[in-house]
Amino acid sequence: MVQVGGQIDTQVVIVGAGPVGLSAALRLEGFGISAVVLEQEQVLPEDLRASTFHPPTLDMLAQYGVADELIAQGLRCDHWQIRNHDTGDKAVFDLSYLVGETDHPFRLQCEQFRLCRILEARLAYARHVQICMGAQVVRVDQNDTSARVVYEQDGQECTITAKYVIAADGARSTVRGLLGWELEGKTYPETTILAITDFPFEEHLEGLSNVNYCWTEGGTFSLLKLKDFWRCSLYPRGEESIDDALDPASIEAKLQGIVAREEPYKVLEIRPYRVHMRIAPDYRKGRVILAGDAAHINSPSGGMGMNGGVHDAFNLTDKLHQVLSGADEGLLDLYTRQRRPIAEREILAQADKNRSRMQERDGERRKAMMVEMQAMLSDPVQHKAYVMRSSMIDGLRKAASIT
Repeated sequence: MVQVGGQIDTQVVIVGAGPVGLSAALRLEGFGISAVVLEQEQVLPEDLRASTFHPPTLDMLAQYGVADELIAQGLRCDHWQIRNHDTGDKAVFDLSYLVGETDHPFRLQCEQFRLCRILEARLAYARHVQICMGAQVVRVDQNDTSARVVYEQDGQECTITAKYVIAADGARSTVRGLLGWELEGKTYPETTILAITDFPFEEHLEGLSNVNYCWTEGGTFSLLKLKDFWRCSLYPRGEESIDDALDPASIEAKLQGIVAREEPYKVLEIRPYRVHMRIAPDYRKGRVILAGDAAHINSPSGGMGMNGGVHDAFNLTDKLHQVLSGADEGLLDLYTRQRRPIAEREILAQADKNRSRMQERDGERRKAMMVEMQAMLSDPVQHKAYVMRSSMIDGLRKAASIT
């Protein structure tokens, strides 16, 4: 389908081969819609990004036989918790309340790159979809009938003409920039430091879940378990600079503060990142449509960002399938109407609330919040309502009701 240096016609161009772009590609392949995926990297990265898959995301992937393969590579999380590390007090959120609402009443802890690997392997045998690696988009033009994407690959300029373009190229989206759009919102003041270790925290902290958001004296941290290691999200203390917080001695001190041990921790990887709460003014401009982090970015607290992007991909490809089958193109505006308010009110707002709760430093306020959460969880109706929302099931149902 793709010839370097030539012009190639296809129905859809997808920019970005992350979980959002590849999920969209899998769907289009299933619909028999021709598509080309342009990815600027030479190989799919295996860096540590999202690692939580929520129940409805697994339900979606199960339609293509992908969920079971992903589950086999991950760790099932039947409950998660907010805990006070110093007192041992905790609020445990039980996902068994989701039984009957989803085929996957649990979170899956698994690195997002594993999903990308699975999808890439499936698409290697695709009849309608092709993935082009090392393809950097430099220009997007459009008219009433088509969109023209210009990209550079192996030092040559190539062109594809398509009916529609899906921009799934992440928070620093080139395509969004070419549209002249910026994400609206804010950047939080703190920097999160992700430290990976194979230390078995579960053997030393009683009652630990596989996902834990923890208060500690004067600070906060989170512990997320994957099959082979723990992801520890740490934060600079007091007036500590980012450079000082990234120093191995500082990382060691913070980990020792979680579980003191005589030996130093084996830290496998350290990565700092800033946290944002931002959203695009619209998800569609003519024949170019945004999805995933290209459209919205949020605090990772609650694990909603990547999942929301996959939900975008499923919603959008449904509508593209209908439009390419003869439905009115105005149907694509329903994608924005359904997905943008949900991202704003359910994903960004909930992630912001999660982040604000964990940034609380006042001890008495923390106690009151813990009592309030425990009281809510003791009521089965409220407990279920909370996990229905935090697991993103409610948001999807609200989106589906928008016309």
